[in-house]
Amino acid sequence: MEYPHIPFSPLHFTEAETLDRSKAFHDYMERRRSLRFFSDKPIPKEVIENIVMTASTAPSGAHKQPWTFCIVGDPAVKSKIKDAAEEEERESYGGRMSEEWLQDLAPIGTDWQKPFLEIAPWLIIVFKKAYEIEGGERRKCYYVNESVGIACGFLLAAIHQAGLVSLTHTPSPMNFLQRILDRPENERPFLLIPVGYPAEGATVPDLRRKTLDQVSVWW
Repeated sequence: MEYPHIPFSPLHFTEAETLDRSKAFHDYMERRRSLRFFSDKPIPKEVIENIVMTASTAPSGAHKQPWTFCIVGDPAVKSKIKDAAEEEERESYGGRMSEEWLQDLAPIGTDWQKPFLEIAPWLIIVFKKAYEIEGGERRKCYYVNESVGIACGFLLAAIHQAGLVSLTHTPSPMNFLQRILDRPENERPFLLIPVGYPAEGATVPDLRRKTLDQVSVWW
């Protein structure tokens, strides 16, 4: 076996500790919000490295880990990404999106302008690998969307854990990211995530998350 089995080292908590930890983590994650107003305050590269490696602990189909995290801090590259993203967003808001979609977005107050793509000190662009290339041969990846989606969830949790804020940005189409970042043919852009500190006086929509009864069914 390429991955021989080794003893598992579980964490050990009492039932009360387990309950307390689950409640504390929920309370902490309940404070996580998507933000559109970023500070340009710098963040050490090592912080972003730790966040990315946390995301990369996510499970994946056949352990293929079909993701690449492209981290952009260069102002010139961020500017190119912002310009290209706004061009696509202008088209989307100007005709690509359905009227229903625009109505659903209206309460949140978004538009085609994305200044945060230049202001945030880091952009993390997550690419999914449609397939691998090993020794010049094309190898299949499994459950790619599911695997990369889980990794992005870990990424957002790690960003929040570090006391930072983020936004899941998905300009459509996102092919410009593959071009600007010169990614290989087997990689496809999945999410564009600015990361930073909140701007002074930053605001968020006064949203309400669904209740337990609305998101779960028990047997």
